[in-house]
Amino acid sequence: MKLKLLIATLFYFALQTYTLAQDAPFQIAISPINIDGLGGLQSYAYGQKEGKWLIVGGRLDGLHRRQPFASFDAAGNNNQLIVVDVAKNKKWSAPLSVLPIGIQEQLSSTNMSFYQEGEYLYVIGGYGYSATAGDHVTYPKLCAIKIAEVIDAIENSSSYTSFFRQIHDTLFAVTGGYLNKIYDTYYITGGQNFIGRYNPMGPDHGPGFIQQYTNAIRTFKINDNGTTLKITHLKETVDATNLHRRDYNVISQIMPNGQEGLTAFSGVFQTNVDLPYLNCVNIDSAGYSVNNAFSQYYNHYHCAHIPLYSANTKEMHNVFFGGIAQYRDSSGVMVQDNDVPFVKTIARVTRNANGVMKEYKMPIEMPAYLGAGSEFIPLHDLPSYNNEVLKLDEIKGDSTLIGYIYGGINSSNANIFFTNTGTESTASNQIFKVYLVNNKSVGIHQLNTQSTSTLHMQVYPNPNKGKLFIQFNLATYSDVKITIQDELGKIVLDELHKDFVQGENTLNTKIEHLNRATYFFVTIETDNEKVTQKVILAP
Repeated sequence: MKLKLLIATLFYFALQTYTLAQDAPFQIAISPINIDGLGGLQSYAYGQKEGKWLIVGGRLDGLHRRQPFASFDAAGNNNQLIVVDVAKNKKWSAPLSVLPIGIQEQLSSTNMSFYQEGEYLYVIGGYGYSATAGDHVTYPKLCAIKIAEVIDAIENSSSYTSFFRQIHDTLFAVTGGYLNKIYDTYYITGGQNFIGRYNPMGPDHGPGFIQQYTNAIRTFKINDNGTTLKITHLKETVDATNLHRRDYNVISQIMPNGQEGLTAFSGVFQTNVDLPYLNCVNIDSAGYSVNNAFSQYYNHYHCAHIPLYSANTKEMHNVFFGGIAQYRDSSGVMVQDNDVPFVKTIARVTRNANGVMKEYKMPIEMPAYLGAGSEFIPLHDLPSYNNEVLKLDEIKGDSTLIGYIYGGINSSNANIFFTNTGTESTASNQIFKVYLVNNKSVGIHQLNTQSTSTLHMQVYPNPNKGKLFIQFNLATYSDVKITIQDELGKIVLDELHKDFVQGENTLNTKIEHLNRATYFFVTIETDNEKVTQKVILAP
């Protein structure tokens, strides 16, 4: 009987998976390559010229440790400028130590915001140990780097000190934010100013720290004549509820009206709980709007990503590679893990001509727990819009190399944060060639129906021991059926509720008789929607 229930349960979820799978607008393929002597690096900045990369800053180690004395140790700073010629399988490096101390310190930091404008790489903020301050700081600096000249100087072992300029500005004291451009205006979205050593026990424990989220979109213009940098600050928009985000992906977009814009995807942490945001924020030159009609489940932290726009279909596609997320897919069912582990998922989020956004799981995965803190470096001569969004319709080949993914954190397991001794993860030296494949028959993309659900269901805690809170939203009044099944398909809870109100609701329940189960399924069904999540049972 148990076997029949198990088969029936698996058949149901497999049927759901088949029904929701869709033909894809394109496929993605990745192929690993290595460059002799190139070390591992994560959370860095880069610029490029004629296919050669200039890599600045970042960390030489893996996931930061929890102990304040070990977290973001100066020994893990990248104190080198790195040049990579991926086509010729060559790399060069040169020390930061020949530069002025202020530039040295900033460019050895991690999680800087950066943007390449023509021949210059602009680098803002970043967090790391400052010997000058005698503490870990977020640098209130902007540094302009002349890319081609620095690359050439490093290749030829000549001086490069004259190709760096730096200015001080307190509004640039940002780490974990994002620097983008809409037309002629720069945008720093989100991020934080963090001073002191990281301590998971909070700012008043141990050595203590100061943490100030910007909660803001800061706009400005750069006037750069090659000698003098002049900053003109424009509007700063503050929203402590919706812009309280860092360490995430803010991606250049072509919006449904054909104009340039940005989308801030996910981010951490929500103001009332240490979990990622699931919604997104759309930004254009007129302002911003929060999209609560869409939820992103698969890729929550900063990871390599690709923006592609089809003018023919007016669809904006965003492809995300691995990283860290609160959810993963298991045979078509969403698995929630509030420890927010490393994931292998490659997913795309597509906005159609009507502005409707949906999330799809792609048919390939990262080969390991990779992606967090990595970057996608596009080929320099691809057809693209002024804001670096790729022109999908103009990439015609059956299989076209469009760029590379380099670095990031390589984790040995999904959940290492609470047991991290510094050996469970490393900074990856892996490079992946990334191909755009126009053969749609290669695989199907699995629609995540919860990405467009208005229920926004979450289960707390997860993992748990059978006592749980089920939180969900009702867009309109409806009867609510809540069903919980164990892993063998046995129904352990089946309730119909008529007393929930429109808006946010929370059900507190305890599941009995789970026996030796390792997970169970929670389903919410209203008059219009039905969603299921797989919940891990704690030992």
